[in-house]
Amino acid sequence: MLTSVRNPEVKDVVKLRNRRHRDRERRFVVEGTRELSCAAGSDVALATLYYCEELLAEGGRSLMERIAAAGTDCQATSRAVFEKMSYRHTPDGMLGVAPMPDLGLERLPARDDALWLVAAGIEKPGNLGAMLRTADAAGVAGMLIADAATDVFNPNVVRASLGTLFSVPIAAASGNDVRHWLHGRGIRAVTGRPDAVVEYTEADLRGAVAIVVGSEHQGLDAAWSELGAQAVRIPMLGRADSINAAMAATVLLFEARRQRP
Repeated sequence: MLTSVRNPEVKDVVKLRNRRHRDRERRFVVEGTRELSCAAGSDVALATLYYCEELLAEGGRSLMERIAAAGTDCQATSRAVFEKMSYRHTPDGMLGVAPMPDLGLERLPARDDALWLVAAGIEKPGNLGAMLRTADAAGVAGMLIADAATDVFNPNVVRASLGTLFSVPIAAASGNDVRHWLHGRGIRAVTGRPDAVVEYTEADLRGAVAIVVGSEHQGLDAAWSELGAQAVRIPMLGRADSINAAMAATVLLFEARRQRP
């Protein structure tokens, strides 16, 4: 059992909160029973699972046994050690370390008439995680992260996604590469803009379509218009002239889903 908060292994897990350390080590942290359950059902193989008997939530032991049966090293810790490694205010006693998968565009599935989500320059981890949840719920073929302003392996993204980070095919690339990928596969880009003429319910969102949502502060750059992306607007009836990026993605994706057979 790990009992010292000064143990180098414990310090290493804590350092994985830092993006530079994650990128250097090519590992990231997955904390929480729900998130680890999703990870266990994916192709991401956990390297180590840390657990604290005193903090284990309901179902935690059976999940730990399932993860151990898959060949993952399971390491018991004291409560003090686990709380040192945890980034949550109320940890449920399970935390895993996993290798970062490659996020190249070539990993995305080949799908005809599929619905895609592009998150362009999203800055807030909570928004990116929420968009992953929406992408999962809307049944997208995959999510493309263009010009990433936040790390998809940020612990707050993993947490906000509720484990859907492991159920939605994800790729990350520059905006130019994402646009080239869409164009090469005949996927129409549809962007949300407050000044667009066409309302989102009037647009044809069937077939091979990518819903493109821009950053919270700057929106989308001009290159998306140059690509020939169709701009649509979500009517605003109050004083606000825009809504949260994750909310916009939800509205547009579910309208696209509604239009499909």
